[in-house]
Amino acid sequence: MVSQLIAQTVINGINVGALYGLAAVGLSLTFGVMKILNIAHGEFVMLGGYMAFWLLTLFGVDPFWSLPLVAVGLFLFGAVSYKILFATIARFPEEIRVKNSLLIGFGLFLVFPQIARLLWTGDIRSITPSYSGGSFPLFNVRIGYIPLGGLLVSIVVILALHLFLTRTYLGKSVRGTSENWKAAKLVGINVDRTYFLMFALGIALAGVAGVLVGLTQALSPDVGMEWTLKALIVVVLAGIGSTGGAFLSGMILGVVEAMGAIFMGPYAVALGLVIFLLILMFRPQGLFGKS
Repeated sequence: MVSQLIAQTVINGINVGALYGLAAVGLSLTFGVMKILNIAHGEFVMLGGYMAFWLLTLFGVDPFWSLPLVAVGLFLFGAVSYKILFATIARFPEEIRVKNSLLIGFGLFLVFPQIARLLWTGDIRSITPSYSGGSFPLFNVRIGYIPLGGLLVSIVVILALHLFLTRTYLGKSVRGTSENWKAAKLVGINVDRTYFLMFALGIALAGVAGVLVGLTQALSPDVGMEWTLKALIVVVLAGIGSTGGAFLSGMILGVVEAMGAIFMGPYAVALGLVIFLLILMFRPQGLFGKS
């Protein structure tokens, strides 16, 4: 009985952790490449969830089929946001970028929940397709259809991002820019275009995570703060710029919180903050970052 509880808890932790990792990858990408820290990242996760909610309730689009629509919509929204808000500071030295992006992100953090209340009210929403709550047995545990689908989508997205960064010219440009943007510019890489595309891609990834979050958790205008904190913890745990490491670190955090909930109940959410502080003190480069 105890082994069954532990196994089920680990499965649940992996499912939640995959969402942590997917949400954090976009933040890791923008900060690792551009040195822009968007603390409103969780607000874009929230917007992705609400977009899928609208597509389901208004047009009957299945949430998993809405994933590419949300990704494209958030990519365009991220592109516009970058041009209007972040393009100017991207030309500044890296220290100034971090400080100014924090201020801009804080402004978005204040504005987006109010816009969400105007569009969707402050009521709790959820994305509930016909198969919500469905599951199947596997050995001594039960696997939910939606959590399994979210895990598979997260893995596919992370693998596609890895192939993009390692096998394409643009991906290699991204890696070169993240290492040294001045040297990248000298060898002919269009740094401004790289920044533009990476910011928009990071927001699109947040939107995809938002759809999966809305399928498994309640949506509200204030949910963004929680996901910004989770993404920051995962990015610090993984190390700056490590996309694959961010995904693995998200699953580690998910399992730790799930196991902690057995002994600590609702106080297990504090484990993430404890891990955050310990990593900063003893391994600031993260588990998968370079020294």
